[in-house]
Amino acid sequence: MKIETKCLHSGYEPKNGEPRMIPIVQSTTFKYDSSEEMGKLFDLKADGYFYSRLQNPTCDMVAAKIADLEGGSAAMLTGSGQAATFLAVFNLANAGDHVVVSSTIYGGSFNLFNVTMRKMGIDFSFVDPDCSEEELEAAFKPNTKAVFGETIANPALIVFDIERFAKAAHRHGVPLIVDNTFATPVNCRPFEFGADIITHSTTKYMDGHDATLGGVIVDRGEFDWMAHADKFPGLCTPDESYHGVTYAEKFGKKEAFIRKATAQLMRDFGMVQAPVNAYILNLGLESLPVRMERHCANALKIARFLQENEKIAWVNYPGLPGNKYFERAKKYMPNGTCGVISFGIKGGRENAEKFMAGLKLGMIATHVADARTCCLHPASSTHRQMTEEELKAAGVPSDLVRLSVGLENADDLIEDISKALSEI
Repeated sequence: MKIETKCLHSGYEPKNGEPRMIPIVQSTTFKYDSSEEMGKLFDLKADGYFYSRLQNPTCDMVAAKIADLEGGSAAMLTGSGQAATFLAVFNLANAGDHVVVSSTIYGGSFNLFNVTMRKMGIDFSFVDPDCSEEELEAAFKPNTKAVFGETIANPALIVFDIERFAKAAHRHGVPLIVDNTFATPVNCRPFEFGADIITHSTTKYMDGHDATLGGVIVDRGEFDWMAHADKFPGLCTPDESYHGVTYAEKFGKKEAFIRKATAQLMRDFGMVQAPVNAYILNLGLESLPVRMERHCANALKIARFLQENEKIAWVNYPGLPGNKYFERAKKYMPNGTCGVISFGIKGGRENAEKFMAGLKLGMIATHVADARTCCLHPASSTHRQMTEEELKAAGVPSDLVRLSVGLENADDLIEDISKALSEI
């Protein structure tokens, strides 16, 4: 099946007389006729459900759909995109370990790694995604356990060279984890270029309607954990907290990573996605291909308009011919990139703030990847504590405006932007 069909049919197939839509199993608990039957679940000898903090049927159906969309072998929903990022990395790296990370990732992920997870004893090296081969090789250490990057960086909109970083990771016997939130599986297929694990903030395009928080981890199911058993004891040695199971031996390459994340980490951290949230997410997934096509078409039209406007200093959109990452985007995302544009207003911070105040249709919000157009001036909101020099160093100069283009008529959006610019 093509991806448009998978978005509608994967993950759940109703039998005769069953509901057409994925059912919401709004229950924390599941009843069994004997302790012996439940014991098989705790020993991981049988599949089933006993407590929704670990697994829930509704969540598993939606996770299976996303795994199919990405071409993966298994997936697990989480309560947020941050939870997915944390659990994907922590499933491999613990105190004393090291991870190589693209330096242009989302600020929330950067803080998670550089502040919170450092307190847990995990070391991180941040590398420029366009660094030289020598710089990339130098970032690896004997205790490196993973490499992490974003297909399209938020908000820098740098297109990640997946194939290059995958080859580097594999040379060092570790997996590549890729956050595919902005591109979605409709526009980018990281597994086809060597990535091993994919994460998403499903809050963004996958839901697409400001309706529900969520995240997901998808495993390709091809990384050979046992071939690098010394690097991954959590997967390749007995887990005494779960009856001595060795995940890589019992479940093999296809399931080991997600089984461990579920049985061990979700059990202990409880970063679960609620069944009703998974149901809402599934509604968004059904229209994802149609929406992504419109997001990208609208964004390209607006990027071209901005590029020709005399009050705009610069425009950054990877789908725009002439952009630094245009050719790389064509390789990894031949059908379009995303609906997010960043651009600079001539006159800096003051004029950027005037522009924001003049918008009527564009919604001022920290959110992105929504059906409605959202706009943000980081220097006066999310990054307002930074000086001009610090803003430049962070890649968010004071004139930068981030525009997440929605599904409105593009001409209406251009008219709204034109009026806001005319008031400067």
